[in-house]
Amino acid sequence: MDRIGKLSRETRETQISVEVNLDGKGEYEIDTGNGMFDHLLAQLSRHGLIDLKVHARGDSHVGWHHLVEDTGIVMGRALKDAVGDGSGIRRMAHSYVPLDEALALTVVDFGGRGYAVIDAGMSDSDLGALPAELIPHFLETMAREGAFNLHVRIMAGSSNHHKAEALFKSLARSMRAALEVDERLGGEVASTKGSIG
Repeated sequence: MDRIGKLSRETRETQISVEVNLDGKGEYEIDTGNGMFDHLLAQLSRHGLIDLKVHARGDSHVGWHHLVEDTGIVMGRALKDAVGDGSGIRRMAHSYVPLDEALALTVVDFGGRGYAVIDAGMSDSDLGALPAELIPHFLETMAREGAFNLHVRIMAGSSNHHKAEALFKSLARSMRAALEVDERLGGEVASTKGSIG
């Protein structure tokens, strides 16, 4: 079973294409035009062992909001397609990840309910051209469109770069653990309802 999701979306504001392979090796081709955003998405791929291709262009002359939000929409929907009916996946997982003085916790549940609670206080310093407020907005959008529950907490840190990178590495590890197939489930869905979604 190929767990691959591909999606393209074009509006008057952005042109986004995303491909995800949940059973990859952490290989990525990412080009959004925003170096810090590219760097964070690369963490999801590398540490989640998710092959990821993202190409995004848009009206960045008015700011990065449209491009980051729309990338979250397309990535979430591509993830949802790749997860499919969730047969055999562990579904829930959490991960603590440090980066020097920073410590991040993420918890996910790929149970078909898109919701996010983000406690990740950051300011704009050390984030390149990526406004800090767009990090939680991207995560909230991706979780909603991807139909998964996401809780994030930055537990320590002073460098915004370290906090953001620890967060995305933690999310990657949580996603990897939750989306791995557990042979003991015998292909069944990990839900008393018998389905997710």
